[in-house]
Amino acid sequence: MKLVLSALLCGLLIGLGLVTSGMADPAKVLGFLDLLGQWDPTLAFVMGGGLCVYLPLYHLIVKPRQAPVLALSFQLPSKTKTEKRLIMGAATFGIGWGMSGICPGPAMTNLSGGQTGIFLFVIAMLVGMILTNKVSDLVTNK
Repeated sequence: MKLVLSALLCGLLIGLGLVTSGMADPAKVLGFLDLLGQWDPTLAFVMGGGLCVYLPLYHLIVKPRQAPVLALSFQLPSKTKTEKRLIMGAATFGIGWGMSGICPGPAMTNLSGGQTGIFLFVIAMLVGMILTNKVSDLVTNK
């Protein structure tokens, strides 16, 4: 129960941050990504502000810990090499983000607005995730 409440609180805090900072607004995100047009640098300040808050807290609180607060140990990745699959996924994510101005976090936050376009985006995102897993399973089982 503690884990569920913690996840809920973190999700609400992230959603509030996305809305407050403007990162849930696709037009704002597209303005930030438009480096050669009418570039809107405000999201760079949002990201920089987040780093300024988190960096000292990470070194003071997170890094010295031997274990996370709600788990017995840290879950570190076992793979050390960058795989083609990771690069392709990152490229696909970046292209989709650049075309729509929406990524998964803000999409989930924007669901509360009831806009049809956001519902279609989330459905397409979920279908893409399912298809990726199916294709990946087919390719790796060969």
